[in-house]
Amino acid sequence: MSRIHLSPPTPAPRRELGLATVATVAFVLVAVGLSLFQLYTAGVRPLGLFYQRAIHLALVQVLIFLVVPTRGRLGRGRPRLLAWGVDGLLLAGSAAAALYLTLNLDAIVVRAGAWSTLDIFMGMVAVGTLLEASRRVLGWPIVLIGILFIVYAYAGPYLPGMFRHGGYDTGRIVGQLYLGQEGIYGIPLGVAATFVFVFILFGALLEVTGAGRFFIDLAYAATGRQRGGPAKAAVLASSALGSISGSAIANVVASGSFTIPLMKKTGYRGREAGGIEAAASTGGQVLPPVMGAGAFLIAEYTGLPYLEVARAALIPALLYLGTVFVFVHLVAVRRGLRGLPATELPRLAPVLGRGWHYLVAVGVLVGALVLELSVARVGFLACVAVAALAGARALWDRWEKLAPAAPVQAGRTLVDAFVLAGRNTLPVTTACAVAGIIVGVVGLTGLGLRFSALMLSFSQGQLLLALLLLILASLVLGMGLPVTASYVVLIVLAGPALVEEFALPVLVAHLVVFWYSQDSNVTPPVCLAAYAAAGVAGSDPMRTGLHAWKYAKGLYLIPLLMIVHPEIVLGGPWAVVLTKAGMCMLALAAFAAALEGQAHRPLRPAGRALLLLLAASAFHPSLVVGLAGSAAIAGCLLIDGRVGRLVFHKA
Repeated sequence: MSRIHLSPPTPAPRRELGLATVATVAFVLVAVGLSLFQLYTAGVRPLGLFYQRAIHLALVQVLIFLVVPTRGRLGRGRPRLLAWGVDGLLLAGSAAAALYLTLNLDAIVVRAGAWSTLDIFMGMVAVGTLLEASRRVLGWPIVLIGILFIVYAYAGPYLPGMFRHGGYDTGRIVGQLYLGQEGIYGIPLGVAATFVFVFILFGALLEVTGAGRFFIDLAYAATGRQRGGPAKAAVLASSALGSISGSAIANVVASGSFTIPLMKKTGYRGREAGGIEAAASTGGQVLPPVMGAGAFLIAEYTGLPYLEVARAALIPALLYLGTVFVFVHLVAVRRGLRGLPATELPRLAPVLGRGWHYLVAVGVLVGALVLELSVARVGFLACVAVAALAGARALWDRWEKLAPAAPVQAGRTLVDAFVLAGRNTLPVTTACAVAGIIVGVVGLTGLGLRFSALMLSFSQGQLLLALLLLILASLVLGMGLPVTASYVVLIVLAGPALVEEFALPVLVAHLVVFWYSQDSNVTPPVCLAAYAAAGVAGSDPMRTGLHAWKYAKGLYLIPLLMIVHPEIVLGGPWAVVLTKAGMCMLALAAFAAALEGQAHRPLRPAGRALLLLLAASAFHPSLVVGLAGSAAIAGCLLIDGRVGRLVFHKA
């Protein structure tokens, strides 16, 4: 995501400029305060559930009302003053709702279920300010979905069929959403406030200190001279950066500005380059350690250690990135594209010499995870490592007289990272808080059980039909909800049926739902990551979306492989895990070749159909069937000569 710009877009009168300047300075101070608060609670002294979550959400909402103004705030005269007044009231309401909860928590717990009038009023303020903050950051769709669920809680007696329930009054609804642990301050916000922010800060520190460019240069040095090298480098760099950034769209904008122009220079069309970048950045969202907050949410909902979730997600993520890599290679082969000449590529040794300390910071992160420290402490240590190493590098540059002002610049860079982290956390935190509204209503009304019954009725006990319903639901939800919120809603609604009725292992069920929640990034008609890539590439958004959809086909196939071969998620004997992972990768490569119509030579229609048939063998639970199909795939891809030209390849 690009750096934050807080100054007014047009020249303004002196008085107005003064107010805007105050808002800008306040934003910076609050963002720095938020970052320091999160670091303190992550690495020094943890706070209780409501204290941590309420303070975090209040600070985030204050940032939103400072940086995203009411329309007219930058105008002139009375409308401008009225707009500033509205924002001031919203800002004060956000802070007051959090302060009321934290200062009166013990008394609120004592009178649980017998809420006072002031309790209900402050709850209404909390819900109202949250929905308005979400509208400013995420738009109307998520707000309308939140309002729809609240209306559903009221209107239960008037609804038909399986959606009917007894209905609830304002006090009961507010108690669930504001004063309980299943509403706004539930697990989704808890994950954002406790774990996700420190990793967002870690990513911001990497970005402002130049790590993004380092990893991109490293990927180009490693793969740039290969056939279609810039696209392969984009897959590596974008997935690596996307695994930390927390947002596929933000990663497309940040890394795509480097990767897409080089792909186009090599010969990829704009829509192809944009589709590759969108698919690779989406892959970063399923790749540990952060997985766009998904790893932390899955750990919280399943009760499993975070490290176990990260291990389980690794092989499927590598299969996805391998599939995108194969697509990229096949496009390059079909189009006769080459890599970049060595003179236009960074050299590996200078790149490592310039940025080796970033690898040390990542090593600290991995080492802390292996030692099984708490997730919050891992993020804290990773942030401290980046800041310390960047500061040491600045002192070294000053000592070597390469950059005399480096220490001063390092201090400014730290503030920039705090501000960037504050900006980047706004959509994540608000999405998680609104997801808490939805989860709270689902728990209050029993909607989850009704949705599970609907899924069973629709699928008639057939898992494939149930997964089809899940995919359609995720696509519809993805039109209004961010990926994180979409996952939370779907796992609450569909998770019980997948685990209890279809007997999927809990971790497999959560990963399947999480993967399908990503489809709104790359699936037309609403594919936000692809649209962002189209903007960078200067290509048609819908065509770019169709290419992203093609390159991201692993997003739909790999969850099926997780179900059929749970060993690639849950583990087992290494020989079995590696054999099944290799078998799955070969089947996915065959699928990509059939879809692209290209292997090492162009494929005949009969060859494409044969590869599709053989790739389907990997979706059979029998290892013998899968290995036989893999052997046949290898034979087909290697076959040449007259037989190959007659049956499989074009002449």
